[in-house]
Amino acid sequence: MTNPHFIVFANEKGGTGKSTTAVHTAVALAASGHRVGVLDLDNRQRTTTRYLENRAATIRRLETELPQPAFGVLETLSEEALAAAIDCLATQCDVLVIDTPGRDDPVARAAILRADTLVTPMNDSFVDLDLIGQVHPENFKITKPSFYAELIWNSRTKRAKAAGKSVDWVVLRNRLQHIQSHNQQRVGAAMDELARRVGFRVIPGLGERVIYRELFPKGLTLLDLKQLGEVGMGHIAARQELREMIAGLGVPGAEQAQAA
Repeated sequence: MTNPHFIVFANEKGGTGKSTTAVHTAVALAASGHRVGVLDLDNRQRTTTRYLENRAATIRRLETELPQPAFGVLETLSEEALAAAIDCLATQCDVLVIDTPGRDDPVARAAILRADTLVTPMNDSFVDLDLIGQVHPENFKITKPSFYAELIWNSRTKRAKAAGKSVDWVVLRNRLQHIQSHNQQRVGAAMDELARRVGFRVIPGLGERVIYRELFPKGLTLLDLKQLGEVGMGHIAARQELREMIAGLGVPGAEQAQAA
Protein backbone atom coordinates (compact mmCIF):
# COMPACT_ATOMS: atom_id res chain seq x y z
CA MET A 1 0.00 0.00 0.00
CA THR A 2 1.34 3.43 -0.94
CA ASN A 3 0.99 6.29 1.48
CA PRO A 4 -1.70 8.83 0.59
CA HIS A 5 -0.90 12.46 -0.05
CA PHE A 6 -1.76 14.31 3.18
CA ILE A 7 -3.47 17.71 2.92
CA VAL A 8 -3.76 19.21 6.40
CA PHE A 9 -5.94 22.28 6.99
CA ALA A 10 -4.66 24.13 10.05
CA ASN A 11 -5.27 27.53 11.58
CA GLU A 12 -5.63 28.32 15.28
CA LYS A 13 -8.10 31.15 14.55
CA GLY A 14 -11.76 30.39 14.01
CA GLY A 15 -13.99 31.86 11.35
CA THR A 16 -11.54 31.58 8.46
CA GLY A 17 -13.65 29.20 6.34
CA LYS A 18 -11.30 26.32 7.12
CA SER A 19 -13.88 23.52 7.23
CA THR A 20 -15.81 24.85 4.23
CA THR A 21 -12.59 25.00 2.24
CA ALA A 22 -11.55 21.52 3.40
CA VAL A 23 -14.88 19.99 2.30
CA HIS A 24 -14.83 21.73 -1.08
CA THR A 25 -11.25 20.58 -1.62
CA ALA A 26 -12.09 16.98 -0.74
CA VAL A 27 -15.16 16.87 -2.98
CA ALA A 28 -13.35 18.57 -5.87
CA LEU A 29 -10.51 16.06 -5.68
CA ALA A 30 -13.02 13.18 -5.51
CA ALA A 31 -14.78 14.61 -8.57
CA SER A 32 -11.45 14.67 -10.44
CA GLY A 33 -10.97 10.93 -9.89
CA HIS A 34 -8.98 10.78 -6.67
CA ARG A 35 -9.90 8.33 -3.91
CA VAL A 36 -10.30 10.82 -1.05
CA GLY A 37 -10.56 10.36 2.69
CA VAL A 38 -11.42 13.08 5.22
CA LEU A 39 -10.57 13.04 8.92
CA ASP A 40 -12.18 15.62 11.23
CA LEU A 41 -10.13 16.27 14.38
CA ASP A 42 -12.73 18.54 16.01
CA ASN A 43 -14.95 16.08 17.88
CA ARG A 44 -16.97 18.90 19.47
CA GLN A 45 -18.07 21.14 16.60
CA ARG A 46 -17.71 18.45 13.90
CA THR A 47 -18.38 20.99 11.14
CA THR A 48 -16.61 18.97 8.46
CA THR A 49 -18.27 15.74 9.57
CA ARG A 50 -21.73 17.33 9.67
CA TYR A 51 -21.18 18.80 6.20
CA LEU A 52 -20.34 15.38 4.72
CA GLU A 53 -23.15 13.68 6.69
CA ASN A 54 -25.58 16.22 5.16
CA ARG A 55 -24.13 15.38 1.76
CA ALA A 56 -24.64 11.65 2.32
CA ALA A 57 -28.25 12.31 3.36
CA THR A 58 -28.85 14.34 0.18
CA ILE A 59 -27.43 11.53 -1.93
CA ARG A 60 -29.87 9.10 -0.30
CA ARG A 61 -32.84 11.47 -0.47
CA LEU A 62 -32.35 12.31 -4.14
CA GLU A 63 -31.27 8.78 -5.02
CA THR A 64 -28.43 10.19 -7.06
CA GLU A 65 -24.67 9.81 -7.30
CA LEU A 66 -22.37 12.60 -6.22
CA PRO A 67 -18.61 12.57 -5.60
CA GLN A 68 -18.29 11.67 -1.93
CA PRO A 69 -15.12 11.14 0.11
CA ALA A 70 -14.84 8.50 2.82
CA PHE A 71 -14.88 10.37 6.14
CA GLY A 72 -14.57 9.96 9.89
CA VAL A 73 -14.20 11.97 13.07
CA LEU A 74 -11.49 11.43 15.69
CA GLU A 75 -13.48 10.58 18.80
CA THR A 76 -10.48 10.11 21.12
CA LEU A 77 -8.03 12.98 21.11
CA SER A 78 -4.72 11.18 21.38
CA GLU A 79 -1.80 10.68 19.05
CA GLU A 80 -2.36 6.91 19.17
CA ALA A 81 -6.00 7.31 18.11
CA LEU A 82 -4.90 9.69 15.34
CA ALA A 83 -2.44 7.16 13.97
CA ALA A 84 -5.08 4.40 14.07
CA ALA A 85 -7.68 6.56 12.30
CA ILE A 86 -5.17 7.52 9.61
CA ASP A 87 -4.21 3.88 9.07
CA CYS A 88 -7.90 2.97 8.66
CA LEU A 89 -8.66 5.72 6.11
CA ALA A 90 -5.36 5.31 4.27
CA THR A 91 -6.48 1.92 2.96
CA GLN A 92 -9.35 3.64 1.12
CA CYS A 93 -7.69 6.69 -0.40
CA ASP A 94 -4.77 8.20 -2.26
CA VAL A 95 -5.44 11.68 -0.82
CA LEU A 96 -6.24 12.20 2.87
CA VAL A 97 -7.64 15.57 3.94
CA ILE A 98 -7.29 16.35 7.65
CA ASP A 99 -9.23 19.25 9.18
CA THR A 100 -7.72 20.35 12.50
CA PRO A 101 -9.64 22.32 15.17
CA GLY A 102 -9.16 26.06 15.61
CA ARG A 103 -6.82 25.64 18.56
CA ASP A 104 -3.34 24.43 19.42
CA ASP A 105 -3.16 20.95 20.91
CA PRO A 106 -0.81 17.92 20.67
CA VAL A 107 -3.09 16.04 18.25
CA ALA A 108 -3.26 18.99 15.84
CA ARG A 109 0.53 19.30 15.97
CA ALA A 110 0.87 15.58 15.27
CA ALA A 111 -1.41 15.97 12.24
CA ILE A 112 0.65 18.90 10.95
CA LEU A 113 3.74 16.67 11.11
CA ARG A 114 2.00 14.36 8.62
CA ALA A 115 1.35 17.09 6.07
CA ASP A 116 2.62 16.91 2.51
CA THR A 117 0.53 20.00 1.73
CA LEU A 118 -0.21 22.25 4.70
CA VAL A 119 -3.06 24.69 4.06
CA THR A 120 -3.68 27.73 6.29
CA PRO A 121 -6.88 29.57 5.29
CA MET A 122 -6.96 33.20 6.36
CA ASN A 123 -9.45 36.01 6.03
CA ASP A 124 -8.04 38.93 4.09
CA SER A 125 -7.30 41.19 7.06
CA PHE A 126 -4.46 42.27 9.32
CA VAL A 127 -6.30 40.64 12.22
CA ASP A 128 -5.81 37.21 10.66
CA LEU A 129 -2.37 38.04 9.26
CA ASP A 130 -1.21 38.70 12.84
CA LEU A 131 -1.34 34.93 13.40
CA ILE A 132 1.70 34.42 11.19
CA GLY A 133 3.38 37.85 11.10
CA GLN A 134 3.39 41.19 12.91
CA VAL A 135 3.32 44.43 10.93
CA HIS A 136 4.51 47.97 11.62
CA PRO A 137 1.51 50.18 12.52
CA GLU A 138 2.51 52.99 10.14
CA ASN A 139 4.10 51.48 7.03
CA PHE A 140 2.47 48.01 7.32
CA LYS A 141 5.81 46.28 6.70
CA ILE A 142 6.44 42.92 8.37
CA THR A 143 8.42 43.37 11.58
CA LYS A 144 8.74 39.69 12.53
CA PRO A 145 7.06 36.32 12.07
CA SER A 146 4.56 35.39 14.79
CA PHE A 147 4.42 32.33 17.03
CA TYR A 148 2.36 30.27 14.59
CA ALA A 149 4.85 30.78 11.75
CA GLU A 150 7.60 29.59 14.10
CA LEU A 151 5.53 26.55 15.08
CA ILE A 152 4.99 25.62 11.43
CA TRP A 153 8.67 26.24 10.65
CA ASN A 154 9.67 23.78 13.40
CA SER A 155 7.10 21.23 12.24
CA ARG A 156 8.29 21.45 8.64
CA THR A 157 11.90 20.98 9.78
CA LYS A 158 10.95 17.85 11.74
CA ARG A 159 8.95 16.52 8.81
CA ALA A 160 11.83 17.09 6.41
CA LYS A 161 14.24 15.22 8.70
CA ALA A 162 11.84 12.33 9.28
CA ALA A 163 10.49 11.89 5.74
CA GLY A 164 13.32 13.32 3.68
CA LYS A 165 11.06 15.72 1.79
CA SER A 166 9.81 19.25 2.22
CA VAL A 167 6.32 20.37 3.18
CA ASP A 168 4.42 22.63 0.80
CA TRP A 169 2.89 25.33 3.02
CA VAL A 170 0.04 27.16 1.27
CA VAL A 171 -1.71 30.21 2.71
CA LEU A 172 -5.20 30.73 1.28
CA ARG A 173 -6.54 34.27 1.10
CA ASN A 174 -10.19 33.50 1.85
CA ARG A 175 -13.11 35.91 1.73
CA LEU A 176 -11.43 38.23 -0.72
CA GLN A 177 -13.61 41.18 -1.61
CA HIS A 178 -14.36 41.50 -5.31
CA ILE A 179 -13.49 45.21 -5.32
CA GLN A 180 -9.85 46.09 -4.64
CA SER A 181 -9.21 48.35 -1.63
CA HIS A 182 -6.13 49.96 -0.13
CA ASN A 183 -6.40 47.62 2.87
CA GLN A 184 -6.57 44.57 0.59
CA GLN A 185 -3.48 45.74 -1.29
CA ARG A 186 -1.59 46.34 1.97
CA VAL A 187 -2.51 42.92 3.33
CA GLY A 188 -1.44 41.34 0.06
CA ALA A 189 1.92 43.16 0.05
CA ALA A 190 2.60 42.22 3.69
CA MET A 191 1.66 38.59 3.03
CA ASP A 192 3.94 38.40 -0.01
CA GLU A 193 6.82 39.85 2.03
CA LEU A 194 6.23 37.33 4.82
CA ALA A 195 5.97 34.48 2.30
CA ARG A 196 9.48 35.23 1.08
CA ARG A 197 10.86 35.33 4.62
CA VAL A 198 9.08 32.29 6.07
CA GLY A 199 8.68 30.14 2.96
CA PHE A 200 5.03 29.63 2.08
CA ARG A 201 2.98 30.09 -1.09
CA VAL A 202 0.00 32.44 -1.29
CA ILE A 203 -2.99 31.53 -3.47
CA PRO A 204 -6.55 32.91 -3.69
CA GLY A 205 -9.12 30.88 -1.79
CA LEU A 206 -12.91 31.22 -1.69
CA GLY A 207 -14.49 34.64 -1.99
CA GLU A 208 -17.01 36.25 0.35
CA ARG A 209 -20.27 34.80 -0.97
CA VAL A 210 -23.58 34.00 0.75
CA ILE A 211 -23.85 30.80 -1.29
CA TYR A 212 -21.26 29.02 0.89
CA ARG A 213 -23.46 29.38 3.97
CA GLU A 214 -26.52 28.14 2.05
CA LEU A 215 -24.82 24.94 0.82
CA PHE A 216 -24.14 23.43 4.25
CA PRO A 217 -27.61 22.01 5.16
CA LYS A 218 -27.67 19.88 1.99
CA GLY A 219 -23.96 19.15 2.03
CA LEU A 220 -23.63 20.44 -1.51
CA THR A 221 -20.67 22.20 -3.10
CA LEU A 222 -20.25 24.52 -6.04
CA LEU A 223 -19.50 21.50 -8.21
CA ASP A 224 -23.06 20.22 -7.73
CA LEU A 225 -24.77 22.72 -9.99
CA LYS A 226 -27.48 20.28 -11.13
CA GLN A 227 -28.67 19.91 -7.53
CA LEU A 228 -28.56 23.65 -6.76
CA GLY A 229 -31.64 24.56 -8.79
CA GLU A 230 -31.54 28.06 -10.17
CA VAL A 231 -27.93 28.97 -10.94
CA GLY A 232 -26.71 32.51 -11.53
CA MET A 233 -23.49 34.09 -12.69
CA GLY A 234 -22.34 34.30 -9.07
CA HIS A 235 -22.44 30.51 -8.81
CA ILE A 236 -20.43 30.13 -12.00
CA ALA A 237 -17.84 32.67 -10.82
CA ALA A 238 -17.60 30.95 -7.43
CA ARG A 239 -17.10 27.57 -9.08
CA GLN A 240 -14.25 29.01 -11.13
CA GLU A 241 -12.69 30.33 -7.90
CA LEU A 242 -12.87 26.82 -6.49
CA ARG A 243 -11.26 25.28 -9.57
CA GLU A 244 -8.44 27.81 -9.50
CA MET A 245 -7.87 27.13 -5.80
CA ILE A 246 -7.65 23.37 -6.39
CA ALA A 247 -5.22 23.92 -9.26
CA GLY A 248 -3.17 26.20 -7.01
CA LEU A 249 -2.83 23.49 -4.36
CA GLY A 250 -0.93 21.40 -6.89
CA VAL A 251 -1.91 17.97 -5.55
CA PRO A 252 0.23 15.30 -7.27
CA GLY A 253 -1.60 13.10 -9.75
CA ALA A 254 -4.53 15.48 -10.29
CA GLU A 255 -4.15 15.41 -14.07
CA GLN A 256 -3.85 11.63 -14.19
CA ALA A 257 -6.83 11.15 -11.90
CA GLN A 258 -9.03 13.43 -13.97
CA ALA A 259 -8.01 11.63 -17.18
CA ALA A 260 -8.80 8.26 -15.61
